[in-house]
Amino acid sequence: MAKKVLITGAGTGLGLGTAIGLAKNGHEVIAAVHIWPQATSVHEAAAKAGVELDVIKLDVTDPADREYALKYDIDILVNNAGTGATGPVAEIPVRYMREVMETNVWGPLELTQQFAARFARRGSGKIVFVSSVAGLATLPFLAPYNASKFALEAVAQCMQHELEGYGVRVCTINPGPYRTGFNDRLYDQVDQWYDPQKHFTKEAPIRDQQAWLANNQIHPQEMIDAMVEVIPSDEEHVFRTMVPKNFVGFCEEYQARMWTTKV
Repeated sequence: MAKKVLITGAGTGLGLGTAIGLAKNGHEVIAAVHIWPQATSVHEAAAKAGVELDVIKLDVTDPADREYALKYDIDILVNNAGTGATGPVAEIPVRYMREVMETNVWGPLELTQQFAARFARRGSGKIVFVSSVAGLATLPFLAPYNASKFALEAVAQCMQHELEGYGVRVCTINPGPYRTGFNDRLYDQVDQWYDPQKHFTKEAPIRDQQAWLANNQIHPQEMIDAMVEVIPSDEEHVFRTMVPKNFVGFCEEYQARMWTTKV
């Protein structure tokens, strides 16, 4: 059955690929972009793929944009928009962490509350939070992004418990390190503020982690395929969809290790 889906952060990467994939499968997609210039490239990508997308500007931190999105009577809300910041958490300017939390948690939550009320009153609807493997396991120098995704996991878990009696389904999608450009931009951000002559954190471990992530990214198509399958599904499925599947064990081992780690 065709669905009407609003997906945020559809200007690039997994969001854009998923929007096009859903449209190819006959769903009506509102592709929300962060800034207007992204709309041009989204329209071009949609035309190349032979599909139509309803493209809107939706900065999830902008109250006017969130209000405008309410004009759409949707079946599914996909909170995919996200950003990040990097660097040693003992030294990173806290304003960068605040910016990440605004985009990854507070903005999506305010948008979701608006649609959750509508879904609950009519007794149907689905809310999808695109979280991350980073919402369940940390990496060095990724604290702003980790913290936001850990918080998003808690929001989604609580919402799932609280809304299941209203006919509203809530779930997460947890991508691994896919090569969309997002992860590379994430680590480029540290150069805006980190100065090895000024800060006490040594530079080499930061660059080692940056290089590791640059060299361990995966082609995004498998993640897009999973999102296109899970998002519109009416069938019962797990609360958390993590891809690649081998990262499930990685996260389980990480969480178990934190119970035995000595300091």
